[in-house]
Amino acid sequence: MGIVVQKYGGSSLADADAIKRVARRIVEVKKAGHDVVVAVSAMGDTTDDLEDLARGVSPLPPAREMDMLLTAGERISMALVAMAISDLGFTARSFTGSQAGVITDSVHGKAKIIDVTPGRITQAIGDGHIVIVAGFQGVSADTKEITTLGRGGSDTTAVALAAALGADVCEIYTDVDGVFTADPRVVPHARKLDRVSYEEMLELAACGSKILHLRCVEYGRRYGVPIHVRSSFSQLEGTWVTNDPQAPSQGDTMEQPIIAGVAHDRSEAKITVVGVPDKVGEAARIFEALAEAQVNLDMIVQNISAAATSLTDISFTLPRTDGQTAMTALARIQAEVGYDKLLYDDKIGKVSLIGAGMRSHPGITSKFFGALASAGVNIGMISTSEIRISVIVDESVVDDAVRATHTAFDLDADEVEAVVYGGTGR
Repeated sequence: MGIVVQKYGGSSLADADAIKRVARRIVEVKKAGHDVVVAVSAMGDTTDDLEDLARGVSPLPPAREMDMLLTAGERISMALVAMAISDLGFTARSFTGSQAGVITDSVHGKAKIIDVTPGRITQAIGDGHIVIVAGFQGVSADTKEITTLGRGGSDTTAVALAAALGADVCEIYTDVDGVFTADPRVVPHARKLDRVSYEEMLELAACGSKILHLRCVEYGRRYGVPIHVRSSFSQLEGTWVTNDPQAPSQGDTMEQPIIAGVAHDRSEAKITVVGVPDKVGEAARIFEALAEAQVNLDMIVQNISAAATSLTDISFTLPRTDGQTAMTALARIQAEVGYDKLLYDDKIGKVSLIGAGMRSHPGITSKFFGALASAGVNIGMISTSEIRISVIVDESVVDDAVRATHTAFDLDADEVEAVVYGGTGR
């Protein structure tokens, strides 16, 4: 039978008992005749603890050394899982990201995978071993330094391995039973989706749904890897992320729902560049400076220039973790651009409505904004794509906005379906 790639998150590997439970699950797949490759995250909150330790030692730890430190968490997990498998009578071989052939660019802290050369993995599989790979990490093609892929990088490791190995499926194990129409911690009556398209999952991930990492979904779409999101705490069927979300599931041949779900994100901040001269090239200078500083932007809005002053304001959202970097980069070019001042707001949240059915159903926007208005939610910024509408709101009303939108689009289940077995959703 074919290769199955699995990924287990930190909540699934929180302690010794959890690791033994994961090992039994892995062995069951091997007993069924599959070759098994497993990507693992660090145990529980290990990565957070290591980050706190590093910043207790140094307020600005060097990026290279931070990567060397953080990759230790996944190496601990891979060795312990391999030990637990050995005690069940099966042989396992654990590999770091570099040993597994995960080749990345040279950007510490958020490296991108550029290739996977799984020679040692295929040899171990050929010798009959279960393979355990440390997620979240690789080795730079240029510098040969150890790199990390950023938060959620173990998801990306797993899908990249599945693509390189030609696996039948990539199973992403988490602490909930699949992808839901909203975060079950905010909306207890959220419904589990049986299937969702790569396109919709990309939007959900980009808009704050923590169930899958954005780059993992991008990789899956690019290489056509079927992704099965399920819980490591139950045997229930999860959610399939595929190219064909309308394929019949359990005899269901109904048309795909208009709305896939409501996502939210509290991790962003907003910067407004006030008083930018409205002339050719000024916006380009601003965004070139941000690009050089490796700052990722999300929503961008430029106001209409005031006729009396020929000045405009440019607002954009970005990860809060990049806030200080962006402010510093923009401060350097104030004299060159000639803007008046910078405003920074990290008390915001993003709420997004996502669904491929929006293309053919008018009235979605008015219904969304009506639901927000009825909940007393004021909108600060708006951004749209063909299958998504996102709004920026005050951080304090994010939960109200999510629940109001979820109910307005009839996404509430008749009974509570979501069980959060762990605590992080990963």
